[in-house]
Amino acid sequence: MITTAAVAALFSQVPGFTTGPGWNLVADIQDMLSFAFMRNAFAAGTASAIVAGLVGYFVVLRGSSFAAHAISHIGFAGAAGAVLLGLNPVLGVAALSLVASAGMGMLGKRLRGRDVVIGLIMAASLGLGYLFISLYTGNAQNAYAILFGQIFGITTGAVLITIGTSVIVLALLAAIYRPLLFASLDEEVAQARGIPVGAIGIGFMLLMALAVSEAVQVSGVLLIFALLVAPGAIAERIARRPATALALSGSLAVLITWISLALSYYTPYPVSFYVTSLAFAGYLAARAWTAWAGHAGRGRRLASPRQAHPDAGMQTRGTATVRL
Repeated sequence: MITTAAVAALFSQVPGFTTGPGWNLVADIQDMLSFAFMRNAFAAGTASAIVAGLVGYFVVLRGSSFAAHAISHIGFAGAAGAVLLGLNPVLGVAALSLVASAGMGMLGKRLRGRDVVIGLIMAASLGLGYLFISLYTGNAQNAYAILFGQIFGITTGAVLITIGTSVIVLALLAAIYRPLLFASLDEEVAQARGIPVGAIGIGFMLLMALAVSEAVQVSGVLLIFALLVAPGAIAERIARRPATALALSGSLAVLITWISLALSYYTPYPVSFYVTSLAFAGYLAARAWTAWAGHAGRGRRLASPRQAHPDAGMQTRGTATVRL
């Protein structure tokens, strides 16, 4: 007689079938990590998410969200071209993204307000990528996987490359953190203080290209906007101090990636779907919380009478303040 436990054990050995999470969280985690492809996915996803979260905060702070979105689409043409040449598509994404980022970084402040130009370049890049795939006579599955992510198919060698690239990006970001923050908050004052704003801008755009190249493995070029921008946008709304916001952005990106990987393991739906859904839900929650906090703060200020400072030359009558 075949028991239910035996059937569950049988299906658990078949790819795409899992028995579902239980009440024992530790056992569920051990079950997921017992597979090599899940260990690789968590390792690469964590490294990519940390970089995307930290770089993404500065993307939001500098108002470069659309440029980041465009770079990911431009990278698709690089991926398709690499497949046509018989190379790794991720290398193609990195190469073309770096070139595009360098060009955008050279524009500096002139980049702002050029959404039409960036949008046309982005559309042309997608068309170029489609042309490359059409010219390729073999299986272009790797290039198509770049569109929506391929985190479960990542190899151990690719994981090591991803981790190494993440370490380099984080080290460079730490090296330019203070001038980058200053230039992001007030570019004109930073330039007056002698900070090489142009060089900092180009350097940051190159770091953003590397972040995009890593994150495409998780969410793909079409959905990378969620992982790269949403955690930074949430952190900017919640945290007041830049250091706190930076840490929160990185933590949120990692949390979103981990939850998405776990949900995708137990369900038949892709990781990129959960990444975008959780990022969007988190951003809506952050907007709702900040709106409620602002409304509650205004209500408290209106309800409590203002106290005058003895040296301020103010007279207070009830809730109305009159300046002498």
